[in-house]
Amino acid sequence: MITFKLNGQDVSVDVDGDTPLLWVIRDELGLTGTKFGCGIGMCGACTVHVGGRATRSCATPASYVSGAEVVTIEGLDPKGAHPLQTAWSELNVPQCGYCQSGQIMQAAALLKDIPDPTDDDIDAVMTGNLCRCMTYIRIRDAVRKAAATMKGAKNG
Repeated sequence: MITFKLNGQDVSVDVDGDTPLLWVIRDELGLTGTKFGCGIGMCGACTVHVGGRATRSCATPASYVSGAEVVTIEGLDPKGAHPLQTAWSELNVPQCGYCQSGQIMQAAALLKDIPDPTDDDIDAVMTGNLCRCMTYIRIRDAVRKAAATMKGAKNG
């Protein structure tokens, strides 16, 4: 039995410790916002936060998160009103949308570490998250917009 916090709730799952966290989240716990992309941690579609850090859930064994706090796209903001989610919508970032939950989760970790990122900061941190629709310019714009919104909320 593996026990951890998922989006603020205690959960326990009876899975082999080597089971990828992605499949625990999707198949065992029914949260399908986190996507399967490459299966080797290289595309970023499966990005979640473990202990506040962006983590590729397809390459993370379930045993790794025992006792940890895991946040998925569903838990970033239960109402979908996180500044990144709002910016994504306002700037029409997604095309197919498949990679977007991983993009947003990576961007949330970026803004936690670097609240006022430069374009170079955004590019460096987001480079491991692939978008087959090539919406990288809109992704960067949305990260900047969210950063400005968050900065304004702190100052206001």
